[in-house]
Amino acid sequence: MRIELLGAATIGTAEERGPIRAKKVRAMLVLLALNAGIAVSYQDMVDELWGDSPLSNARNALQANATRLRRLLEPFAGEPGRSAVLVTAGAGYLLDIPRNAVDANLFLELTDHGTTQIRRDQPEQAVETLNRALRLWRGPALTDAVDGPRARAAAERLEERRLTALEDLLEARLALGHERQVVAELRWLLSQYPARERLSEHLMLALYRCGRQTEAVAVFHQVRAHLADEFGLTPSPSLQRRYQEILVQEPTLGDPSSSG
Repeated sequence: MRIELLGAATIGTAEERGPIRAKKVRAMLVLLALNAGIAVSYQDMVDELWGDSPLSNARNALQANATRLRRLLEPFAGEPGRSAVLVTAGAGYLLDIPRNAVDANLFLELTDHGTTQIRRDQPEQAVETLNRALRLWRGPALTDAVDGPRARAAAERLEERRLTALEDLLEARLALGHERQVVAELRWLLSQYPARERLSEHLMLALYRCGRQTEAVAVFHQVRAHLADEFGLTPSPSLQRRYQEILVQEPTLGDPSSSG
């Protein structure tokens, strides 16, 4: 069984899956899938599904949604003799599947591994791992189930991790000497996320290594102006360091025009 949350919430493979039309059933699936293998209390699920508008018969309504979700899940269980995927556990429900059967959980596992590979100076392996993680995305995380506070928080966490994974991937590609290949991608990302200073650092380094020192310096001035105008802030010490290293042509940056 596969559960996909990096986009619209779906169960099963591309050939099997269909839309989960009931909004509360989607919300219940999301909460349980993000906590696969861990019991979620009735109260947490009631808070997620009905929030500030609790029902007088919330427990009955929750059980009705659980019954509908169980019917959706059973065809995808794929294990002979298995009686249930959604099970009652104490004062709550538990989705009895491996954590990495949920694409969002697998994504977080892979991105953490990719980051570790960068720290261990394994850029080739990091590129492979991070590309695999990012290929899991089909659209905005939990796009059809973000009304509840836990789903909203999870969606924000996943989106932030997607951006840091992109930054990690570009760092690994720079470590492999792919300066010329990443310049256009970095410019596009910065047009979407102009306050992401790490993207600016990567772009400045890529341009410098391509022998485009003037453009690299211009990126710094652009991001400095944006931070001042939009937030009243100055560039981070890390970004200012990169700027100074480029000005003095710090040897550790690599030789300008050395990329192939």
